[in-house]
Amino acid sequence: MDYRSLGKSGLKVPVLSFGAGTFGGTGPLFGNWGTSDATEARRLVDICLEAGVNLFDTADVYSDGASEEVLGQAIKGKRDAVLISTKTGLPMGDGPNDGGTSRFRLIRSVEDALRRLRTDYIDILQLHAFDAGTPVEEVLSTLDMLVRAGKVRYVGVSNFSGWQVMKSLAASDRHGWPRYVTNQVYYSLVGRDYEWELMPLGEDQGLGALVWSPLGWGRLTGKIRRGTPLPDGSRLHETASFGPPVEEDHLYRVVDALDAIAEETGKSVPQVALNWLLQRPTVSSVIVGARTEEQLRQNLGAVGWSLTHEQIARLNEASAVTAPYPYFPYRRQEGFARINPPMV
Repeated sequence: MDYRSLGKSGLKVPVLSFGAGTFGGTGPLFGNWGTSDATEARRLVDICLEAGVNLFDTADVYSDGASEEVLGQAIKGKRDAVLISTKTGLPMGDGPNDGGTSRFRLIRSVEDALRRLRTDYIDILQLHAFDAGTPVEEVLSTLDMLVRAGKVRYVGVSNFSGWQVMKSLAASDRHGWPRYVTNQVYYSLVGRDYEWELMPLGEDQGLGALVWSPLGWGRLTGKIRRGTPLPDGSRLHETASFGPPVEEDHLYRVVDALDAIAEETGKSVPQVALNWLLQRPTVSSVIVGARTEEQLRQNLGAVGWSLTHEQIARLNEASAVTAPYPYFPYRRQEGFARINPPMV
């Protein structure tokens, strides 16, 4: 397993990490992701650690805290061997203070997460969404307090826009509070919006990407093909409406390219899709999920080899879409490109 710095920090993380959203799954979304109990989760954790994957990502909102609880049970006796990343900010109830990132909510959320995870510190705490109703100074001063108290070690964000990240970083710099070092983002061959603004921001400001849903919400598993119905076991039957949309023609162009390169390399379609992500700028770690040991071992096969430059170029071409304004001139017009050459 290779390791990379988490953004502009000294923390080293594996290039693949494990998403624990499949642990303790309940409800229409998480129940379809996976329902691993503590025994099953412990086996998956052990396989990860054997392969050098020591970062496990979860969130309080995953199955109303059950994911954190099962992860806490699964890592019992192994706390010093693992890194825990969790997220908070999305509503956990109907009360007026059950959502957001106010000082009240953050302190309570961290205490609840520590209890569920059976630990006394969180390695990486990420805000699951921007809270427009709370001043960034209140958010960041609270995070500073939690870091100083030893309950949190690194902080990051997820699902923020560029201006929301920059406003927060400016406040951190102004007051000497901890800076965000990670941005957990949706990024895949069928979802490259991250590249327009957040990737250049991450490069400039030192935020490492933790990539969620790297297989396009289950669309790049190798089981979806042009002109064929969704397979019976696909979770897309129940969960497609929860995730980012993908146009069918675009999906099939990408799948065709993945199929061809999978045949050339002797790798599976998801292994090729994951390996492509590992070559992208600012990516610190790609979060993979698995309901079974077989799925996990398949995903782990995405490391230890690399696509060729020519294969990457073909995947880039098949997955390319026109950037939205104001980004498309920087890709398509010579004058813009000369003063701002694209990263990818």
